[in-house]
Amino acid sequence: MFAVRSRVLSSALRSTRLSSTPVRRASTFYNAAVAGLTDEESEFRNAVHEFAQREVAPRAAEIDKTNQSPMDLWEKLGSMGLHGITVSEAYGGLGSGYLQHTLAMEALSAASGSVALSYGAHSNLCINQIHRHGTEEQKKKYLPPLVAGTKIGALAMSEPGAGSDVVAMQLKATPKDGGYVLNGNKFWITNGPVADTLVVYAKTGEGSKGITTFIIEKGMTGFSTHQKLDKFGMRGSDTCELVFEDCFVPNENILGKVNKGAGVLMSGLDLERLVLSAAFDVAVDYVHERKQFGQPVGTFQLMQGKPPFAKRQFS
Repeated sequence: MFAVRSRVLSSALRSTRLSSTPVRRASTFYNAAVAGLTDEESEFRNAVHEFAQREVAPRAAEIDKTNQSPMDLWEKLGSMGLHGITVSEAYGGLGSGYLQHTLAMEALSAASGSVALSYGAHSNLCINQIHRHGTEEQKKKYLPPLVAGTKIGALAMSEPGAGSDVVAMQLKATPKDGGYVLNGNKFWITNGPVADTLVVYAKTGEGSKGITTFIIEKGMTGFSTHQKLDKFGMRGSDTCELVFEDCFVPNENILGKVNKGAGVLMSGLDLERLVLSAAFDVAVDYVHERKQFGQPVGTFQLMQGKPPFAKRQFS
């Protein structure tokens, strides 16, 4: 199945080429034998990398300078099936696995970290959560436009006083006839300013067992976004604060079960660490290759501590 999909993907990529100039490729990046990739997997990685180098890399500096998200890329990525790599074909996805998703993240990151970050928040944190935990009605409603790239997704966990510490979460969801009323804030939300569909975590009880996941739609009464953040890095990956003021969310927008949101959250973060592991591999190579004062920076005491710490964070 994937070999057929891979050929379709390659055709889509060929149609978006900006020129016939060959792409320069790092031999280590494309050494499929060392990476242990099959022919189909290697073809997939090469195709995404070629697209990213032609469509994204030439715009990376401008994206960073203007801090503007390249909205036209979303539908192009969707036409190649990249938003729905792990989504079943019934909802418009490729029905493939996380190896392919990681390969896509690796290739896009080589062209622009900010584009890859927004892509990961959309495809992994939002789409994947709905695909894995949504009802059939939720999947049919939300996944097709998200997979196509005609709508953009986000996930909202962090708050001004709480990051991944779900116990410290302050966004409160109060039961009301037919649903819940949300009051509070979320902060540092990737894709927040442009998202149409957001997976949001809120407190419905005490402790870590009192978290529930909700699907929030742009335009819901009581839901708004504040000014986009002007960051030092990852500029062009739109980030902002979300505000909930008596925002009513119907029961049919609960993702998973009431008070079971912590499990939904952690299942997604575990897979996010897998996708982000490609960045760790690049960092490890870099500290061995980069030299200062006549020796690799990886021999310095501070740098010897950082990679192991990062490894523990996502392992």
